[in-house]
Amino acid sequence: MRVGVVFPQTEIGSDPGAIREYAQAAESLGYDHILAYDHVLGADADYYGNWTGSYRLEDAFHEPFVLFGFMAGLTQSIEFTTGIIILPQRQTALVAKQAAALDVLSGGRLRLGIGIGWNYVEYDALGENFRNRGRRSEEQIALMRELWTKEVVTFEGKWNRVVRAGLKPLPVQRPIPVWFGGGSEQVLKRIGETGDGWITTTRQVGLNDEFRGMVERIHEHARKAGRDPSEIGLEGTINAGSDSPEDWANTVADWKSYGATHVTFNTMNSGFGSPQEHIDAIRRFREVTR
Repeated sequence: MRVGVVFPQTEIGSDPGAIREYAQAAESLGYDHILAYDHVLGADADYYGNWTGSYRLEDAFHEPFVLFGFMAGLTQSIEFTTGIIILPQRQTALVAKQAAALDVLSGGRLRLGIGIGWNYVEYDALGENFRNRGRRSEEQIALMRELWTKEVVTFEGKWNRVVRAGLKPLPVQRPIPVWFGGGSEQVLKRIGETGDGWITTTRQVGLNDEFRGMVERIHEHARKAGRDPSEIGLEGTINAGSDSPEDWANTVADWKSYGATHVTFNTMNSGFGSPQEHIDAIRRFREVTR
C-alpha cells in the first residue's frame, strides 16, 4: 500500500521556503505522494447568507498545477496527486494541457484526481454551468484521454469540440491516471466504468459494512463494463486529529483490510500552528506506519 500526505493547503501559508521544506521533507521521509485540494475562489459567507460550504473567502488555496510544478523542480521521485481538481468548472483542453505539462516536467509523476465540486460561486465566476457538471465531466475525461494519447485529435461531443488538433508535448503517461473523488451512486458508477481509482475521505465514508458495499458496487459496475475490478485503486484518508500514533497505525491496518491501494495522512484542522508542526506530524506518522 502506497502512503502519502495531504498538503496542508489552508494552513501552510504563502512562504515558498516553507512549501519547499514541506515537499522535500515528505520525500525524504519516504512518502509516495503529496495530495492537494483545489479551490479557485472562496465565497464571502456573509454576503451569501446561509453558507454551508466547507471553505470560504478566508481559506487560502494554492493552485494545484502551479503548486506541483514548483514542487516538481524541488523533488526527485514523489508523486503528485490532485485530490481533487474540480474538472467541470475548467476548460477541458486547458486542463489536459496543464496536466500533460506537469507530467512531462515531473517525469511522469502525476495522478489526476477529479471531481465535480459543490461551490456554485466558483462555477459562476469561471463561466461554467453548475447544473450539468456531472454529465459534462464524463465527456471531459473521454476528451482528455484522447488528447493525452494521440498526436492529432478530432472529437465531437455535446459540450466539447476539437478538430484536427493536439497537445505537444504529450505526457509521459499515456494516458495520465484519472481517479475520482466523491461518493454518490453516480460517481461510483463512473469509477467502475471509466476510473483508475477512487479517492475517498473520512467525511464521505467510514470504514464499515456500508463502505464495503460501496466498494463492491464499484466492482459490479466495472464487471458490467468488461473491466477487471482489481485494476481500480482505492485511496483512504487518515486524519491526524486528536488520535494517538497507535490509533494511526490501527487505521492503516483497517484500510488494508478494506483493500486500499493508497492511504493519505491529513494534518489539517488538527491544531498545528506552523509549517514545522505539520512536518513534525508527518514524521511521527511515518515512524509508526513503516
